[in-house]
Amino acid sequence: MSGYHAGSRALQDLVGVRDRADHVGRSLGQDIKPVAAAFLELQPLLIVGAAAPETGRVWASALAGAPGFVRATGPRQMSVITNTNDGLTDPLASALKAPGTHIGTIALDPRTRRRMRLNGRLRPTNRGFAVTADQVFSNCPKYIQRRESYETLTDRTPGTPCPLSELTHQAVEFIQSADTFFLATVHPGGADVSHRGGNRGFVQVVSPRELTWPDYAGNAMFLTLGNLRTDPRAGLLFLDWTTGTVLQLTGEAHTEFTADGERTVRFTVEEAVETPAALPLRWSAPEYSPANPDTAR
Repeated sequence: MSGYHAGSRALQDLVGVRDRADHVGRSLGQDIKPVAAAFLELQPLLIVGAAAPETGRVWASALAGAPGFVRATGPRQMSVITNTNDGLTDPLASALKAPGTHIGTIALDPRTRRRMRLNGRLRPTNRGFAVTADQVFSNCPKYIQRRESYETLTDRTPGTPCPLSELTHQAVEFIQSADTFFLATVHPGGADVSHRGGNRGFVQVVSPRELTWPDYAGNAMFLTLGNLRTDPRAGLLFLDWTTGTVLQLTGEAHTEFTADGERTVRFTVEEAVETPAALPLRWSAPEYSPANPDTAR
């Protein structure tokens, strides 16, 4: 199955799920099918991930717009309209303007608990950027919290981004109350963004520069952990679904295996940026996924 690289294959073999991964991997393709194109045009939010060209650090960022700001503009091309004033201080601003950038994207709709990932190479356009797809696929709704509706607050003004060398008390509370975050990773041939969800408290802060989370059973592809096996650089993105505040972390992540087969990911923070009211979206309260394991507090 050509969609998997050596890192993913190694983990599939370690866990004993190569056959299942081959079956699930048939969903990996390059074409944006009509149902996927229709899904994209309904979304007000897109998460993107890449390595910043200046530092090489991996970041995940959130882009928002009126439905239609993300759409398929060809059988293997997705186009994104960005406000010229957006992202001027975002760690990925330069990457989103650099031709050939390996970029991972995920569109997640809490209303329907559906998600779609599209990874490829970026090309700047007059209105934003386009991505030529290398991989297009959907995942199951497992661990996605349902949020029935959202509203766009046109009078919400983004605050000044605050760079952090380590996590503040406020950032720790933000992380430990989260039920969702996004994880950007890279490998020699591309980039990827995945979703991580669970009950509040599933992410634990060990110290101002270290946090951990359990790696719940998923689709057996091991795309994210496979990337981390070959390149530990990673970017985390936490959203406040009510206030629009965004917390971005960059650093390195490593997977730890226990004797009973459980997996934990340990992330070391190298840099962080917190931006109040960064997104104009306010979502309704979550209905937690029935798949979420209980959180030990």
